[in-house]
Amino acid sequence: MKHRRRRKHRRESPFSDKAGLSPGTPVFIGERKQKVTQLEVLKYARDYVNVIDDATLSDCHPVRDGVIWVNVFGIHDVELIGRLGEQFGIHPLTLEDIVNTAQRPKAEEFDDYFFVVLKMMAYHDERHDIDIETVSMVFGDGFVISFQERDGDAFDPVRDRIRTAKGRVRRMAADYLAYALMDAVVDAYFVALEGIGDYIEEVEDEIVFRPDPEHMQEIHRLKREILFLRKSVWPLREEVSAILKTESPLIHTETRVYLRDVYDHTIRVIDMVETFRDILSSMHDIYLSSVSNRMNEVMKVLTIIATIFIPLTFVVGVYGMNFDHMPELHWRWGYFGVWGLMMATTVGMVIYFRKKRWL
Repeated sequence: MKHRRRRKHRRESPFSDKAGLSPGTPVFIGERKQKVTQLEVLKYARDYVNVIDDATLSDCHPVRDGVIWVNVFGIHDVELIGRLGEQFGIHPLTLEDIVNTAQRPKAEEFDDYFFVVLKMMAYHDERHDIDIETVSMVFGDGFVISFQERDGDAFDPVRDRIRTAKGRVRRMAADYLAYALMDAVVDAYFVALEGIGDYIEEVEDEIVFRPDPEHMQEIHRLKREILFLRKSVWPLREEVSAILKTESPLIHTETRVYLRDVYDHTIRVIDMVETFRDILSSMHDIYLSSVSNRMNEVMKVLTIIATIFIPLTFVVGVYGMNFDHMPELHWRWGYFGVWGLMMATTVGMVIYFRKKRWL
């Protein structure tokens, strides 16, 4: 496996753009990921559904009967988002948070709506990393508005259920649609974590059998990845808990049961992230141990070779002395005798090392 050396940077627009502005002034903060802002509108009730893929602001008015779901792709168009907020009575402070991609996950309750910020994840098999996107959601009586940084999301199963009238979404209010979107985002966490978990196991196996200096770089990259992932997921627990504890009439009793399921899934996601953190911390020690063991094996072989040659060097040194009166020098079979002595010494030492299990 060839590991990536480059470090992934998550660039964001400087917060200095907001310095000195009054509270509630929307300023886009983040990396622009889509050229043109697009609107998608789904209007539905129990007995009908109307889907507008390339919608305009005139298509985004609240409906009398049923639910309207407005999905915004690209939050860099501050003017468009401001006009959409005016149509649905969204507070300026909420609009300010919507266009800030660095906003942490949270849930805020207003008189007429709830504001929820989530982090949507997608795992890339080729790069072995997780792409995290900020998703904001405003839902109230009969409407849900979701804001995404770009086209492409985890909401296709929800769209299919709305179009085909499968499940409960067409029979329930807007709060159930908001739950379904949150549940889709959390379900995508498991897919992303499964991908990164398989890759962590792959790197761990390579470290155990074939440790390489590049593995250390990969461990540090994965630790940064999991740290950023933890910062994105950890606030989600208190976010769902805040929605569950509210007494707002916008959250119906039948929806609270499903929100508790999302809360349970959130706890599982956090446990998986913490497990990966522990594994990566131990992988650092495994790498150092593997390198140390490999070095010990090399040193053991070199030591055994040197030990075998010590007596041979002694014999050669003795018979290399330039004395006139050395009886063995004039023996007819003296040369072959010395070779036999050295070979016997070598074989004997190898047998001894094997019995001691040093070889």
